[in-house]
Amino acid sequence: MSAPEAERLARVGLSLLTEPGDAQVAAVIADVGAQVLYDDVLTRQEGSEVRQDARSRLEGCDPARQLEQAARVGLRFVVPGDAEWPTQLDDLAHTAPLQQRGGAPLGLWVRGPQRLDGLGSSVAVVGSRSATTYGGSAAAQIAAVVARSGSPVISGAAYGIDQAAHRGALGGGGTTIAVLACGADRVYPQAHRELIEHLGREGAVVSESPPGGAPTRVRFLSRNRIIAALSAGTVVVEAAVRSGALNTANWAIRLNRHLMGVPGPITSAPSQGVHQLLRSGAATLVTSGQEVLEVVAPVGEHVLEEPRGRERARDRLSMRDQQVLDAVPVTRGAGADSIARTAGMALLKVGPALDRLRVGGYVERGEDGWRLAALAQE
Repeated sequence: MSAPEAERLARVGLSLLTEPGDAQVAAVIADVGAQVLYDDVLTRQEGSEVRQDARSRLEGCDPARQLEQAARVGLRFVVPGDAEWPTQLDDLAHTAPLQQRGGAPLGLWVRGPQRLDGLGSSVAVVGSRSATTYGGSAAAQIAAVVARSGSPVISGAAYGIDQAAHRGALGGGGTTIAVLACGADRVYPQAHRELIEHLGREGAVVSESPPGGAPTRVRFLSRNRIIAALSAGTVVVEAAVRSGALNTANWAIRLNRHLMGVPGPITSAPSQGVHQLLRSGAATLVTSGQEVLEVVAPVGEHVLEEPRGRERARDRLSMRDQQVLDAVPVTRGAGADSIARTAGMALLKVGPALDRLRVGGYVERGEDGWRLAALAQE
C-alpha cells in the first residue's frame, strides 16, 4: 500500500516551499489537503501568508526531479497513506502549536533499511550536548538495555547524550534511529560522520527537512516534536534549565507520551532541568533500562522486583525471638535473667526463646552463660 503519486509529489513540493513544522501549513493541509494547497500555491498570485512565503521559493521547484535525485543518494520520502508511515505521528495533528511549530509533518525523508512503521515500541533518549561522564554513561546503559529488548532507540545524533544513546543502542545489539534537523543526506555535526553514516546503512536517518536542508534553530525545534511523537516514551538524561531537550520533553507531555527523567547530583547544573520535571511530577524517575521498559511496555510485560537488601538468617525469626537475640552479648556470656532485663521481657518468655535460638544455631551456651553463635553475626 502506498499513497497516490500526486499526493506524494504535492507533499514533496510543499516540503521544498515551506519550513518543517509550520503550524499554518499543517492547518491548511488538514482543512483542504496537500494537493489542493500545492496547486493553489502554484496558480494563485495572492492569498494568505502561507502562499506568499511559499511562492518566494517556487523557482526551480520540481518535486518529481527531487524524488529522483533523492533516490540516487538512497533517500525515500514516506508520507501518510504509505504502508511504512508511522501512524503515531498523526497525533501531532491534535496538539496545539508550540512556538508556532506543530502539526503532522508533510512526510519524512529516510535513509537506511529500518522501516518507520516498526517504531511503535521505540524509546527516545535525549539530553544535554555538554554531557558529563555520569550522564553519558547513564544514557548508554539505558539505551543498551532498551535496544537489547527489541525496542528501537531514537535520538538526534548530537553531541553528548544523543551520541551516547546511539552508541549504547548499537553496543546492545539493537536498532537506533537518528532524527536530524538538516537534510537526511547531510551529516551534522561533522564530527559524527562515522556514526551517522553507519546509521544510514544499518538503521535509519530521518528528517522532515528536504535533501540538502541546512540545520537551523527553527528546524531543531521542529525536529524535537518528531522525536517525541515517534516514540512510546522519552527519557531525559541531563538537561539544564534552558536545554533544548526540555522542548522534546514538552512535546512528549503534550502528546500524552511517557516522560521519564534520570536524576543527577543535586549540585549538577546539567541536571537541574531534569530535576524540575521530576519535582513537578511531569516525569517518572528512572535509573535503569529495565525501569524504562517497565514504564513504556504493556502492563505486566516488564515487571521489576523492588530492590531489597540481602536477607539475613535472623530476618526469618519472629519479632519476639529477634528481641531476645538482640539482647544476647557477642563475646562474654550472660545469664538468662540478665538477657531478660536487657530485652525488657519476662524471664518466663526469654527461656523458651533462648532454647529456640539455640536449636536454630543463633546462640550457644557456655560455662559463663549465653552468647551469640556465628549464624547470628552474619
